[in-house]
Amino acid sequence: MLKIKDYSKRLTVEGPKVADDHLILTREALNFIGHLEEKFGERRRKLLDRRQKRQREFDNGVMPDFLPGTKSIRDGDWQVAPQPRDLLDRRVEITGPTSRKMVINALNSGAYTFMADFEDSNCPTWENMIDGQINMMDAVRRTISYQDPKTKKEYKLNDKSAVLLARPRGLHLEEYHVFLDGLPISGSLFDFGMYFFHNIRENKKRGTSCYYYLPKMESYMEARWWNDVFVEAQSLLDLPLGTIKATVLIETLMAAFEMDEILFSLREHSAGLNCGRWDYMFSFVKNFSKRDDYIFPDRAEVTMTVPNMRAYCLLVIQTCHKRGAPAIGGMAAQIPIKDDEVANKKALDKVRADKEREVSDGHDGTWVAHPGLVPIALEAFNKGMPGPNQINRKRDDVNVNPKDLITMPDGQITTEGLQNNIDVGLRYLASWLSGQGCVPIHHLMEDAATAEISRAQVWQWVRNGVKTKDGTVVTRELVNDMIGKQLKNIEQEMGRDNYNAERFEEAKFVFTELCFSKKFIEFLTLPAYQRILEKGW
Repeated sequence: MLKIKDYSKRLTVEGPKVADDHLILTREALNFIGHLEEKFGERRRKLLDRRQKRQREFDNGVMPDFLPGTKSIRDGDWQVAPQPRDLLDRRVEITGPTSRKMVINALNSGAYTFMADFEDSNCPTWENMIDGQINMMDAVRRTISYQDPKTKKEYKLNDKSAVLLARPRGLHLEEYHVFLDGLPISGSLFDFGMYFFHNIRENKKRGTSCYYYLPKMESYMEARWWNDVFVEAQSLLDLPLGTIKATVLIETLMAAFEMDEILFSLREHSAGLNCGRWDYMFSFVKNFSKRDDYIFPDRAEVTMTVPNMRAYCLLVIQTCHKRGAPAIGGMAAQIPIKDDEVANKKALDKVRADKEREVSDGHDGTWVAHPGLVPIALEAFNKGMPGPNQINRKRDDVNVNPKDLITMPDGQITTEGLQNNIDVGLRYLASWLSGQGCVPIHHLMEDAATAEISRAQVWQWVRNGVKTKDGTVVTRELVNDMIGKQLKNIEQEMGRDNYNAERFEEAKFVFTELCFSKKFIEFLTLPAYQRILEKGW
């Protein structure tokens, strides 16, 4: 291990006391984080400034396109490094937050991998972030257990469990409980670094490594930043190049135009790409938020078979397979419906059709949000993919041009769609502000990505005064009225005490800020996180 200087006088931890936090916040680990922040923090902030510049260009009518300056990379004959043995077959991946019970259930679900999420399905209270890291340590060492305080049921790992991956927070999120020279450090570096520092040696002993998912990437320059972080982290701990493997979520419109470049930037550390469908839809709305000719229809109408979404998925497959990398499909957010057999069958049939489409197209794996969906996804991929993956299917028949990726999907804007966006936005934010980032709503597992779509559409519809299918004009007054009525419905549904406990009035304040702000707020987690901090969480 290389000598890392002492940051004890420059790096301060200001989070509230959390049980067993001394296991995570060791002086050695904090010095490791301090080194990464000092070396890469300013560069991260410049990459965020670059995002703002590109957004201003979109606002002024510039349209995304493949980069002329990197054509040689797209045309080049190169491959990513070979995949490790335990990532060769990823046919079903389950995702969820890093809470203790969820980690055990996900690892035991029968899925091949589990993405433990510090990002969109997690509310970044200090307790959640520290507990999540403790749970990762225990999961890696296979000592994790849990007893339900109500039922007294015991949970522990099966003999065979899923391969563990971690998703750190995106580059835009900071950790306001840890400061270097008075500035908050990167949430990305904190999540990545703590998991890596505490677990890489143990993982190597067990024949595996530290694997990651990288979210919200907007350019290959951000992939290059991550690659340099990986190189530095491995060097600091005297580990060979390529020890770390990372899958990039293609969940922004800009990243869809730079997939080759992203894979190339991470080629020693790449574990492929994933179709992050919900954030991708949000990114589409966000990037064209000021364009009155790019008004997205109801979220429910934008399926993966509409032209622009299908072009995006096929391009992910073609690009990955050309480079010897896996292409992972999108999320099935449905939750089994226990009390309605007809509705449950309809929901599960939709999941089955979605997974059959993915494996038929050539995806090497897929995502589910609930253990009950694992058997359905497995059945589809076992039938359609007898080998560990389909990387040998090059999909040379696919020909996607820039226009295909930005074609507006057909569909209606309806009053019911507006009501659903308001309902989902309020319910999700109320749970998030109560410390829970992954929320079942109307038999769907909602996280920050789906809530982002909801509030972004309301903002865009109000700004442009769109008309719904029945002729209703979407105005600020209409939305305010609908918010008030929906909150009354929720209060009657759950009772006043539960309503107050779940912070719906606070959610109303944040939601209206997001929907009516003069300038589009980049991510809902930014203002919401400030309210978490105000509570001392």
